[in-house]
Amino acid sequence: MGVSFDKIDGVIWYDGRLVPWADANVHILTHGLHYASCVFEGERAYGGKVFKSTEHSERLKNSANILDFEIPYSVTEIDAAKQLVIDNNNLPDAYLRPIAWRGSEMMGVSAPANTIHLAIAAWDWPSYFDPAEKLKGIRMCMAEYRRPDPATIPAMAKASGLYMICTISKHKAERQGYADAIMLDWQGRVAECTGANIFFIKDGKIHTPIADCFLAGITRATAIDLARRRGIEVIERRIMPEELDGFTECFITGTAAEVTPVSEIANWTFTPGKISEQLMADYSVEVQPKGKAVAA
Repeated sequence: MGVSFDKIDGVIWYDGRLVPWADANVHILTHGLHYASCVFEGERAYGGKVFKSTEHSERLKNSANILDFEIPYSVTEIDAAKQLVIDNNNLPDAYLRPIAWRGSEMMGVSAPANTIHLAIAAWDWPSYFDPAEKLKGIRMCMAEYRRPDPATIPAMAKASGLYMICTISKHKAERQGYADAIMLDWQGRVAECTGANIFFIKDGKIHTPIADCFLAGITRATAIDLARRRGIEVIERRIMPEELDGFTECFITGTAAEVTPVSEIANWTFTPGKISEQLMADYSVEVQPKGKAVAA
């Protein structure tokens, strides 16, 4: 285990100013901690620029609105704050974590007047999965918990509370020797992984679940765009677990995972092939500043 995250050197943007890393604290009676009134983003900077920064800032603001609070900073101000964090910490290639939450003025389920806080941290974080493992494809199992019915949760918000079952599922997967777990939705259809969207390939076409009970990720949208630029058909549809036998390739996408091939899901096996490898390469080009050219 590396340095504890509360002991990293650097500065964090906190409610409009840069503060020393160790001083970026909240009180134990913070509403966001007790009642999960908290939203966040996961972003990456490449070559000193945050990839799709504005899209992430817009989603952060929208997530807060879904949870019935307003972040007191504009999208432009949030974008600028992220750049400030990257520059002041000298982190050209980094992971960023903007997070907004209700403060500690009132404890109890109802706290409409609590102060809304916003903080942005950044740190050096290499590929989510070991590079050698990534090239051969990661192994995943099936998660015990399912993505809930969107009639029961704010499914379109990137809200902290929605990741409780993801943490449980990923911990269990790792204890069993897997890198991650695939989650079904409340009706037993393929949904996503614990922190990434999932794609399957059959006969040169890409199939991915309809994102109506989980986040349609920003990396997911990027991968779909890159595939279509290559002339590869992308089909968004309902996918049942028993269909996994018919797919030849599989990959997942996410800010942390980027584009990562999959070799195994429980009893199903896949062989990382040309399409997965091409999208990995295209994505690597796409995320670089001014890098709009498609990889050869």
